[in-house]
Amino acid sequence: MALEWMPRESEEKNHDRYGSEHWGTQAPCTIYEKRPLKDPKGNVMKGLYVAWITLNNPAQYNSYTTEMVKGVIAGMENSSTDRSVVATIFTGAGPNAFCTGGNTKEYSEYYGRRPEEYGAYMELFNNMVDSILMCKKPVICRVNGMRIAGGQEIGMACDLAIASDLAIFGQAGPRHGSAPDGGSSDFLPWFLSMEDAMWNCISCEMWSAYKMKMKTLISKCVPVLKDEKGNWVRNPQVITDKYIDNGEIVYGEFKAGDGFKQAREWVNTKLKNNDYDFSLLDGEVDKVVWTFANLFPGCLIKSIDSVRAKKKFFWDQTKNYNRHWLAANMMGEAFLGFGAFNTKKITGVDVIDFIKYRQNIAEGKLLDDTFFEEVLGKPQKK
Repeated sequence: MALEWMPRESEEKNHDRYGSEHWGTQAPCTIYEKRPLKDPKGNVMKGLYVAWITLNNPAQYNSYTTEMVKGVIAGMENSSTDRSVVATIFTGAGPNAFCTGGNTKEYSEYYGRRPEEYGAYMELFNNMVDSILMCKKPVICRVNGMRIAGGQEIGMACDLAIASDLAIFGQAGPRHGSAPDGGSSDFLPWFLSMEDAMWNCISCEMWSAYKMKMKTLISKCVPVLKDEKGNWVRNPQVITDKYIDNGEIVYGEFKAGDGFKQAREWVNTKLKNNDYDFSLLDGEVDKVVWTFANLFPGCLIKSIDSVRAKKKFFWDQTKNYNRHWLAANMMGEAFLGFGAFNTKKITGVDVIDFIKYRQNIAEGKLLDDTFFEEVLGKPQKK
């Protein structure tokens, strides 16, 4: 029997918790777009979309400002509740960086020595990671360039990552006054072996996209540069063929010496001239999205959430007390580290004198302004 007698509301409910006030078009900002879903032949699927969330701050390697963090949260929330969205793409503007973490200028000039303010900021950051892990649409990290520090952390919160082969991956916290407790210390042991996770977390080494593909941190990496004849060229800065080095198989390591310098100069010239092509990268992203589109949406997101739960378990265990330590750290090592990086154009160095710092600590010196002045770089004479 038909159920016409049962009262039903016909007007759709709006489940969005954020409006468009946190999105923009002028850098620095977060851009939110809905692009039509297309099949492999390029035909538009009427009424269905892919949400694109783009960190738009290329002049500062897509480091996120406080307002940009709000924009990501708003984007993930709206994508999550939009009935017409099939998947979410999280990426950065330009060819150089997906994201290099928090905006160091903002950290140094505003949050330094303001621990309560930084604690409030870290609450926003935690909400950004939560919004990725809780998005009820698959989230693909389109790694268009460097994915470093906090950029690595929000990237690993995504469900899949497909990268330009020019991308590099790593942490910077212990070198610049912080700890990778915005997700990397939680997520890396799930992606890598425990020793690889440990070294990648603390060494501040940058690893190539090929190396990260070999170590299963990302799903795929593809070339974005071509030679004069129009042939695709794999990242010439990286040795991309297996070879034996002292009895060990190495893959995806950066070249040494002049070979690396020449390759880097060629790559930088290409990027400076906007001579790059993301068609392979976008093609791989489109393939994954089309796969998602041809699955039951309820079963798909349940499966994704079941896998996410393992990452989310450790993230939820640590995010609240890490927030407090990161805030307190703004009174000492973070104030020094971010300050040194922010003033490198004045001093010529982007780090403090670590040996002098350790010597002062060994002598039991008070962490006062005199201590700070002794370890920070000095302004260069013009």
